Amino acid sequence: MTRATARVPGVAGPRTGARTTPRPDLRLVPGIPSVRSRRRAPRALRSPRAPFVLLVVAMLVGTTLGLLILNTAIAVDSLQATELRADNAARAQEVQRLEQQVVSGGTPAEIAAAAVAAGLVPAGPAAYLVIDPDGGSVLRGSPAPAPALEGAPAAPGDGN
Repeated sequence: MTRATARVPGVAGPRTGARTTPRPDLRLVPGIPSVRSRRRAPRALRSPRAPFVLLVVAMLVGTTLGLLILNTAIAVDSLQATELRADNAARAQEVQRLEQQVVSGGTPAEIAAAAVAAGLVPAGPAAYLVIDPDGGSVLRGSPAPAPALEGAPAAPGDGN
């Protein structure tokens, strides 16, 4: 059996004869004119993709607005931080200036001049009262009153 003469069951062989029934002619059937309603939504809104597209657009707009607000807040915070740094620098300079005044005003000569300007007088020799464990006391040193300044009011108890 050769390939050309082999018959496969269920498969028809090549057609050699004429057709017994003619093919029908195809023709266009006129349809009923459709009446469009003016209340119908446009085709783009009726599409099943429209809600997804609107969601994506809304998300893009929301994200853009969110980033704008976030950038604005960061810029405001940056300006406040810059102002605070400038204030800190000014206060640090003020602290250094005050420390320098304390250092320069802490010399014995400066303290003595400030005391005289305030009306203070130098103290005389000091005396100490030492209390013994048995209850007695001993005076060490000789107390003397401070000399009065000219033009200063008399101290109470001077007897004047």
